[in-house]
Amino acid sequence: MKATIKKQSALFFSFTWDFLCEYLPKQAGHSSETIESYRDSLTLFRRFLADDLHKSIGTFRFPDCTKDCIFGFRDYLKRRGNKFSTINVRVTAIRAYLHYAADRDVSVQSVALSISQIKPLKGAQAEEKALDEDALATMLEAPPLTEMGMRDRAILIILYDSAMRLGELLSIRLSDLSLEGEHPCILLHGKGNKERRTPLTDKSARHLQQYLQTFHAEPSRDDYLFSTTIKGKTDKMSRSNVQRIVKQYAGIARSTCSDMPDSVHPHMLRRTRATNLYQDGVELELVSAILGHERLDTTKIYAKPSISQMHESMESVPTPVADERPLWIGDEDEMARLCGLR
Repeated sequence: MKATIKKQSALFFSFTWDFLCEYLPKQAGHSSETIESYRDSLTLFRRFLADDLHKSIGTFRFPDCTKDCIFGFRDYLKRRGNKFSTINVRVTAIRAYLHYAADRDVSVQSVALSISQIKPLKGAQAEEKALDEDALATMLEAPPLTEMGMRDRAILIILYDSAMRLGELLSIRLSDLSLEGEHPCILLHGKGNKERRTPLTDKSARHLQQYLQTFHAEPSRDDYLFSTTIKGKTDKMSRSNVQRIVKQYAGIARSTCSDMPDSVHPHMLRRTRATNLYQDGVELELVSAILGHERLDTTKIYAKPSISQMHESMESVPTPVADERPLWIGDEDEMARLCGLR
């Protein structure tokens, strides 16, 4: 009698290469930033499996990815200090991968359906901080008067002045720059492979020209504006390197500026610029265009009025004050007694 051989389920990570390198860029048309976010999410999930569950990439199978497993992954991310919004992004990436795998292997469909039923985390949203004027100025002045200091200051100034995203900064090539003429600007390659031109102030354009003279003395139009060379290979600077630069100079500024927040990251410069533009009277529609938002609702999260703006608005409308007249009329001692007083 023939023995029945039970077919084992596919390994969980057996489709990740095709998902990241073929499906997302070529079929779904996602941007490189989105793909890297998915890659980071799946990488963190693998580390969780190894660190907390002691599971190997070579043994973890699709049926092992249960709701309890994903709940454990969310707890793992919480311990790492991730915000709810970030955790939801990580789980969304796993859900998208499972749907892709289910199209490849019908046996994965029940797993994909189960994980898709997990609701996003919700909680009180902390107010997103922006840098005040003193903190921003102190941070921009922190880089030393060296070649590396010139590069770092150029990064900080452009991130703030243009309010561009970190991914947009790192994708700039020399051919995207238009620094001559009355209105200097940069061609940015944003989310969803969408392009837009963003203006630079004259002061920022001069900083950038000084940087180019030092770091791109023999320019090629295809060179990245900010790059690093590792083992003889030059490529665009990494996100982590820019994050390190921002944190480094925020730390230096913090030693003399008590208003510097404990945690500073590149996106905070974008938020600060957007907030400052709005508080200086720039119309919200124009702020939205500068930020590259398609919908005005997305920009509204940056439209935080200042205390002075709110105070002026409240003072502009007089508060009606009625004449204070006694509600009770009678003997003072008797009214006290009715109130239970002596």
